Amino acid sequence: MKNRRSGVYHQRSLAECWLRASAQFPVLLLTGPRQVGKTTLLEHLRENGRHYVTLDDRALRALARDDPDLLLQRFPPPVLIDEVQYAPELFPSIKRYVDRRHEPGAFWLTGSQQFHMMKDITETLAGRVAVINLLGFSRREKDRRPHDLEPFLPTRELIGERSESGGSTSLRSVYHEIWSGSFPAYRVGKIDEWDLFYRSYVQTYLERDVRDLVQVGNMESFRRFLRASAARTGGMLNYSDLSRDAGVSVNTARQWMSVLVASFQVFLLQPYYTNVTKRLSKTPKLYFLDTGLCAYLTEWSSPETLEAGPMSAAMLETYVFTEILKGWWHRMREATFYYYRNKDGREIDLLISRDGKLFPLEVKKSTRVDRGTRRLLSPLRKLKQDVGPGAVVCLYPRVLPIDQEIISVPVGIL
Repeated sequence: MKNRRSGVYHQRSLAECWLRASAQFPVLLLTGPRQVGKTTLLEHLRENGRHYVTLDDRALRALARDDPDLLLQRFPPPVLIDEVQYAPELFPSIKRYVDRRHEPGAFWLTGSQQFHMMKDITETLAGRVAVINLLGFSRREKDRRPHDLEPFLPTRELIGERSESGGSTSLRSVYHEIWSGSFPAYRVGKIDEWDLFYRSYVQTYLERDVRDLVQVGNMESFRRFLRASAARTGGMLNYSDLSRDAGVSVNTARQWMSVLVASFQVFLLQPYYTNVTKRLSKTPKLYFLDTGLCAYLTEWSSPETLEAGPMSAAMLETYVFTEILKGWWHRMREATFYYYRNKDGREIDLLISRDGKLFPLEVKKSTRVDRGTRRLLSPLRKLKQDVGPGAVVCLYPRVLPIDQEIISVPVGIL
């Protein structure tokens, strides 16, 4: 993303990974929320001779739907096609081209919704397409600190690498990051007014995606639903409670939540269970994928009021989760994320499952780590799973071993 205030390009950690994938796959699809810099990234990376087509252009969209082969003749590969979800009719034409030519990197595609687009593209282009996710700036990307690092795991080696280029862990700086959010257009773009940016985002982009995916008769009801959902970030999602607060039916709440997932506004973190133990909870935890949007929807007018308010701990947990998720997605690496809650109510905020091993994490809004955190691993030992080292992510400014298996990690090094 180019900083329009300073003219400096903000490098994305996905860039190098994207080019490697382009040398292997004939079709690459970059997905993610609107306004996180998908097009800007690919415009920056595209070589001379790669055509650019945006299906936000109604004339080109109509051509792509009515005569996709003609569109590809007019804009032959290599080509970048933006907002491809508007013309799934293109996918069979892309498949025929790929099967004839076998050219790596022929098609770069972007899309902002997962529903029908993902079903169409995975069925039509199975084995030919790499699907890659992009979210807003990580803090490292925004600060232009080293971000070509291995994704976060709470091992001493990886934490040591990150601590060499960590950012501030002060209460003020962390909550400024949380409140400001990660959209490039606000963080480094032309828009300086926080309220103006997020109000416009909700009206122009999010509500537009809703209309594309489902029929919403009363947009004010959907706005109430958005606010009620944002108030639950970092917590377990009870659809009955959510529907009551939003003033809609449970089925409507479920349908609208699927829209937020499909448009990359929220992530539903599933509980961990094993085949040898019954599932203790079917209830997911909800995380908004941009904390600035969440703060706007819950009407916190400044970082200071957010930090002092009742949502401060949940917003810190949301921020930590999204920073870790970006570290994996933006390096095109795969891990599975869960939370854990046993029958006694003992909860572990985040489990990262990697290579058959579970890595537990807790998030604390504190500069002091309680000795009780030594019990972090104990619920998992009863499951007889392979458990790696754990971490407590907190506001203490330095890495601090708690014992042989648990380490205190400053939130600024994520």
